[in-house]
Amino acid sequence: MISLLTPTHWKDYELIDCGDFEKLERFGNLVLSRPEPQAVWKKTLSEQEWKKQINIRFKGRSATSGEWIKSAAHLPDRWNVEYKNDDVSINLRLGLTSFKHVGVFPEQAVNWDYISSSIKKFKTRSPKVLNLFAYTGAASLIAKAAGADTTHVDSIKQVVNWANENQELSKLKDVRWVVEDALKFVKRELKRGKKYNGIILDPPAFGHGPNGEKWKLEDHIQEMMQDVVQLLDEEEHFLILNTYSLGFSSVIVENLIKTSFPQVKNLETGELYLQATSGIKLPLGVFGKFNTFK
Repeated sequence: MISLLTPTHWKDYELIDCGDFEKLERFGNLVLSRPEPQAVWKKTLSEQEWKKQINIRFKGRSATSGEWIKSAAHLPDRWNVEYKNDDVSINLRLGLTSFKHVGVFPEQAVNWDYISSSIKKFKTRSPKVLNLFAYTGAASLIAKAAGADTTHVDSIKQVVNWANENQELSKLKDVRWVVEDALKFVKRELKRGKKYNGIILDPPAFGHGPNGEKWKLEDHIQEMMQDVVQLLDEEEHFLILNTYSLGFSSVIVENLIKTSFPQVKNLETGELYLQATSGIKLPLGVFGKFNTFK
C-alpha cells in the first residue's frame, strides 16, 4: 500500500491555498505567496482573497532567483516558528532568501515525527543518527531533542551556520556539524567502520559539494543507497529516504530500498503532501522509510 501523509502537529504553519503555480502559506504570523511548480491547477480562492491575506510575496527574476515584496515596510526579513509533536519541540529561524526558500520544508514534519518516535522506541542509549543533505537542521534538531547523538552533513557552509542558529534557538547543543559532500562523507564513514541507528536522506534533484562535486539524483542515488545501508546498525535502526523530484515515484523509492537492503523490515513508501485549508492537496515529494527495534 502506498501511504499519503501530511503534517498534523504544525500550529505555526498553514497552507492556505495553492494553484496557478503559486502557494499561499502562513508561517507563524506572516502570510507568504511564493512560486510552486507542482500547483498546475486553478486556485480555489479568488485573487482578491489572496491579495487580502498576503504580507510578503516572492517575485521571480529568473528560474532560480528573485525578490520579496512586502505589503508594509515594518515586516521582518527574519522571524521564528516552533514545531512541537508528542515527543519533542524545536524552534526554527526563518528568513527571506533570494531562492524563494524560507529555511524549512513544512511537509517534512511527517518525517520529523517518525524520527522522534523511532528514537524514543530504541533500547540503545544515546543512539547515533546521521542526517545527510541536512539543510537548516530541523530533522537533526528533532533527533537531538529526542535523545540521539546527531551528525549533520551539508555541503553549504551558510546553511550549516543557519542550522547552528536553530540549535541555539531550540536550546540544544552538541550536534556534530560537517560541511562536506554527502557521498564522500559516507564513504569515509564506511572505511572507519562507523555504524548509525538512524539515517535521514533528503537529497536534492541537483546539487554541488563544497569542492564543486556534482550531484544528480538519478545518477548517484543508487550508489548512495548501497553505501548508506552498510552504515546501519543491524539490531536497531531506522532509515528515511525522501525525494523531491518530478521524475521520481514511490515505486522507484521502494525498488531502490529493496535492492540496496533486501533484508528490509517494516518498509513504508508513499507521498508527502500539504493539506490546504481551501480543500486542495499539494504533493511535495515521495518517501520510503523503515525501522527495526530490539
